[in-house]
Order: sequence, then C-alpha cells, then structure tokens
Amino acid sequence: MIDTTVLPLFFVTTIFLAISPGPDLVLISTYSSTRGFKNGLMVSLGIFIAGLIQTLLVAFGLGKLLQAIPLLVLAIKIVGAIYLSWLGLNLLRRWLKNNKDVSASQTIQYLGNKELIYLGLINNIMNPKALLFFSMFLPQFTHSDSPLTNQILILGTILSFIVLCINTIFSMSFSKLGSLLGRNLRLNRHIDGMLGVVFLVLASRLATSK
Repeated sequence: MIDTTVLPLFFVTTIFLAISPGPDLVLISTYSSTRGFKNGLMVSLGIFIAGLIQTLLVAFGLGKLLQAIPLLVLAIKIVGAIYLSWLGLNLLRRWLKNNKDVSASQTIQYLGNKELIYLGLINNIMNPKALLFFSMFLPQFTHSDSPLTNQILILGTILSFIVLCINTIFSMSFSKLGSLLGRNLRLNRHIDGMLGVVFLVLASRLATSK
C-alpha cells in the first residue's frame, strides 16, 4: 500500500506539473479553441490512456530500460517526430487544396472521437521524455515496506486521473474562449493550416529535445 502521508505533496506536485505548458497542452488548447470542448476532451482521454500505459511500463521496468539504452529513446523520438510531421504535412496539403477550391473549403472535415483519442495518445506516448519522467517521478513517493510495482501502479493511476481532470478544465476553458472569439466559416477555412503548423512545431520540438 502507498504511504498516505506523502499524498498531499504528491497531489500538489502533480497539479503544478499538469498545468505547466507542454506539447499536450498545445494540442488540447488548439483543438478545443478551434473545434470545441468535445474535441479537446477526446484528446485529453488519449493522453489519459497514454498515462496509464506509461504507468504499466514503468511498473514493469521499461523506464529503467530507456535510461540504460539511449538509442532506444532516440528511435522512439524519431518515430514520433515522423508521425507528427506526416499529420502536419497532410493538414497543410488539405488546407492549400481547400483554399484553391472554394467549394471544397465549404466542407469542414473533423476527426472522429477514436481518431482524436489516438492522436492524444500518440502525441504523449511517442515522447520518451514522458515515460522517463514517470520512471523518475513516481518512485520518489514510494517506500520499502510495500511492493514497488503496486505502489507505482496506484500512484501512476492517480496521477493520470488528476491530469485528466485538469486537461478537461483546460478543454472547457479554451472551448469557451474559442466561442467568445467566434468560430465562423472564414476562420474554419484556415484551421487545417493552423493545426498543420502546430503538428510540425510539435514534431520539431520532439526531434530536437534532449
């Protein structure tokens, strides 16, 4: 069982980490403000699932493996950067096509719920820094009187739920901001271009991060 005396510090630290700017917040804010609360929430669910997966990986030792094999970290970063770049280039290509064809630009294409969840999951889990963070952060709140694996699983699940709650609040806030600024057809014509740039920036950030 986890040491309940460390939970207050764990909660406070997790909240501050969750509200700090990062690639996940960029993705949530962009989709929520341009496409609405539901889109941001689906991305947040994908990030939540990624957190649970990372918790399982850390609990069963993959975090230590990444620390021991830097080339594995590099490989994951490259794959993630290529995937995000591919998404970004496709969005930019569609944006250019729609702006050349006025009739095509009248049709707004939205990702489905599963695609948005998958997008949030990939954006988070393909960043090896997130897994390394889990592997270094969670053990700080464990103790030797209980099996380490069980403690990691509990703490990682709590962390993921806290992050989900905060990301949901972010989704709602940015959605209201988007509504306040107004979502009109003229703006919608350029959303694909905006998202394409966001994905390319995320890919570049992932590829160059140390």
